[in-house]
Amino acid sequence: MIESMRKFLLSILVAVLGLAVLSGPSFGQDDSAENQEQGSGSARLRSPSLVADVIGDAFAPAREIEIGPWEYPHGINPLTGLPYPSQDALKRRNLIVKISNWPPKVRPQRGINQADLVYEYEAEGGVTRFAAIFRNNAPEQVGSIRSARLLDIELISMYAALLAYSGTSAPIHDIYINAPFRPLLISPSLGDNCDNGGFCRDDSIVDLGYEHTLFGDTNKMWELATRRNQNHGYRANGFAFDLRANDGGKPARDIYINWYNRTDVRWQYDETGQRYLRYADGVAHIDASDDRQLWADNLVILQVTHNRRPDLFTPGSIDESYEVALWGQGAAYVMRGGRLYHGLWWRRGQSRGEALRLIFPDGDPILLKPGRSWITIVRSLDSAQVSAELAEMPEAAAFPQS
Repeated sequence: MIESMRKFLLSILVAVLGLAVLSGPSFGQDDSAENQEQGSGSARLRSPSLVADVIGDAFAPAREIEIGPWEYPHGINPLTGLPYPSQDALKRRNLIVKISNWPPKVRPQRGINQADLVYEYEAEGGVTRFAAIFRNNAPEQVGSIRSARLLDIELISMYAALLAYSGTSAPIHDIYINAPFRPLLISPSLGDNCDNGGFCRDDSIVDLGYEHTLFGDTNKMWELATRRNQNHGYRANGFAFDLRANDGGKPARDIYINWYNRTDVRWQYDETGQRYLRYADGVAHIDASDDRQLWADNLVILQVTHNRRPDLFTPGSIDESYEVALWGQGAAYVMRGGRLYHGLWWRRGQSRGEALRLIFPDGDPILLKPGRSWITIVRSLDSAQVSAELAEMPEAAAFPQS
């Protein structure tokens, strides 16, 4: 533990020295401006762990270090609490990509394990969808990509982010194209295509259905945003990180969530890898890009009010949208290291870059493990079954094609 903490602290130190500045509290601040004149600092930032290994023995480990929720050293990604792996990552904008998760035949998806942060929420009638946020990594194939929802408006603001999606319903489309965030949208429904925006069809899986064949290249998405002068390295503050967890908590090695028997998810804590592994509909959930099970260092479950919005559609229409009220505060579960912490999620305001805080009732931060986090939004925390014992699960297998 001491050795891993020392390397973590040193990697942060290297990132900070490589950029030669310290940060203050700033919401939606552009990290890139101060780094345009760093020159050779890029090489140091690309591999802070290598430098940390070399000079590690020269430093005594500090007792603890806490990063966030409002202040982060330059060179540290507020989505993960870890150093950006490159100058490119530091300077580009958070990118949200909407990824399908239903029907089961769309699995395994591609590129999810390269996201810094993933939101999973109910798109409709027990069917979940992912909003994967990329910054550190730039996968060339992410998807399959599907449509946007009302909640994505909040995510754009919270993470000062670009949004890549396939399209959306007519009422939501009208909201999107008339909103101030219109320049941040990247979508075939707005004329972006394979050549200029990285939205390409994979004809080899057309038997799954045409709507499941759209994938995206994040590099081309960021390039398009650059041409539109929208690719700025804003930060989204809110998370607090520490290698040491908060005191207390209770064992949480198996977490099961069921959405009306249409989608079910199980996460199990892997003691060897010290992370949570995901199962979907009873089998290991794999990322086809790396053939590894989906994983997260931190699991967060938010209880959020879901409002029905049939008023957005023509009277008499059978269609409606969910308004997931991700503002204010609500109850939350936070899991790391095989332990569960009860607390609250709190969104202080709706300004650009003001993301969620995770706090105890007394206002102290719930500390995330530096790394990747998965946030699941539910109507009630009662829908999440948390156990200290692992349910018996099968080895990785192919997903049912239905």
